[in-house]
Amino acid sequence: MDLYDVMRTTPAVREFTDEPLPDETLRRILDNARFAPSGGNRQGVRIVVVRDQQTRERLAELNKPAVRRYVAQIKAGQSPWNSLEPPIPTPEEIEATDVPEQFTKPVLTAGAVLVVCVDLGVIASTDQLLDRVGVISGASVYPMVWNILLAARNEGFGGTITTMAAAEEPAVRGLLGIPDEYAVAAVLPIGQPVKQLTKLRRNEVEEFVTRERFDGQPFS
Repeated sequence: MDLYDVMRTTPAVREFTDEPLPDETLRRILDNARFAPSGGNRQGVRIVVVRDQQTRERLAELNKPAVRRYVAQIKAGQSPWNSLEPPIPTPEEIEATDVPEQFTKPVLTAGAVLVVCVDLGVIASTDQLLDRVGVISGASVYPMVWNILLAARNEGFGGTITTMAAAEEPAVRGLLGIPDEYAVAAVLPIGQPVKQLTKLRRNEVEEFVTRERFDGQPFS
């Protein structure tokens, strides 16, 4: 596929057919995705390919606590899991919130599930002393995550970035034998889409790009 076509037609895929994702195809996806940049080219990403159904079921269960808060905050009119304000719903309300199937089913039905980790000892977290949630560390892992999804699209497969299980990171580490110095960055269900979208809706460039300053003129 043309690069721009891939970029414009790579959606978040959460519904998969029963078609398998062969190891050969998955290796080709990863073989191309590995050329993503990372800080200092230290390449601190590690990926666990999970096919075992029992392990997937446990990963799906580990999604649920974070999903409950996510859904409860949306119902309360909040942006879920935002780092600027505490949840409006009480812990009891969050705990009583139902978990929609869409948050667990992809992990159970995809051709394979990739758990992407990053070595905290080799990434440059230059925002670690700021009084906010750190985001800079992601620069050394999420380019590869997105490369995986682009490569999957090129192969006729698809997937999505899920992060709900990361809220239960110690349990995920224990489940998969991940060392303590690694952070769980994403869980990617990858498989054959039930429906391949070819037109995505996104904000126009002028809506989020400005000249010279944050409050500058729209870039057009």
